[in-house]
Formats: sequence, structure tokens, C-alpha cells
Amino acid sequence: MWQRIQTLYLAIATVLIGSLLFSRFATAFGEGESAILYREYTPYLLFIIMTFLANLISLGLFKARMIQMRLCIISAIVLLAFQIWIGVDYFKHMKDIVFSFTAIFPVIAAILDVLAARNIMLDEAMVQSASRLRSAKRKNR
Repeated sequence: MWQRIQTLYLAIATVLIGSLLFSRFATAFGEGESAILYREYTPYLLFIIMTFLANLISLGLFKARMIQMRLCIISAIVLLAFQIWIGVDYFKHMKDIVFSFTAIFPVIAAILDVLAARNIMLDEAMVQSASRLRSAKRKNR
């Protein structure tokens, strides 16, 4: 399981998404400086929980490669939607708050999920071709 590169991609993406639960989203200025956390805003919390669970389940499904690949793609799509929502909030509140660097974690995790899905697909193709070669070899005997 851990010897495959897609597992490393999924693990890094899961850690990035999980770190969002404990990090600051932005700092609001006004009457005082106050930190805004990701877990304080319910839609962000739901996005984080959904993608974190999808990546965690993908890590465990290393024997069911097709389901793992589909789950990675779904997670990447949800992460891109999450990143778009963060971008919209950025342009709405550009003058009021300063966003932290963790605002780009969803797009990094989405890229890692796509890379993991690509490598899972390549592994599946390799297993299928080896299976075909074995079955062809048995027929020739």
C-alpha cells in the first residue's frame, strides 16, 4: 500500500485538508484584529469534512482501485468547488480581511488527488495487461 506514489499523494492531500480544521482562514481588521477559522463557517466545515473523509476512505481502498480512482476524482472536483468559493469570498471581502496562505491548500490537494487518480489508473491498466498476458499464456498451453 505505502510503496505506491498515489498513496503518498493521497496522504499529503489528506494532511493538507485535515490541517484546515485547525488553521486560520483569514484575519479581519476593523475595531480590532480577529482571526477567522475555517471551522467557524459551516459551509467551509462541510467541504473540509467531505473531502477529508473521501481522501481517508481512498487511502483505505487500495485493493479496489476503480472505486479509489473515482473517489479521488470526486474529491478533486469538490476541492475545486471549495477553492472557487474561497476565491469568491476573497473578491467580496478583499478590503476587509487578509486571507492566510492556507486558502490555497484546497487547490494543492485537488492537484494531488488528480495525480493520485492518474497513477491509480496507470496501475489498473498495468494489472489488466498482466492479467491478459497470463490468460493468453494459459490458453497457449
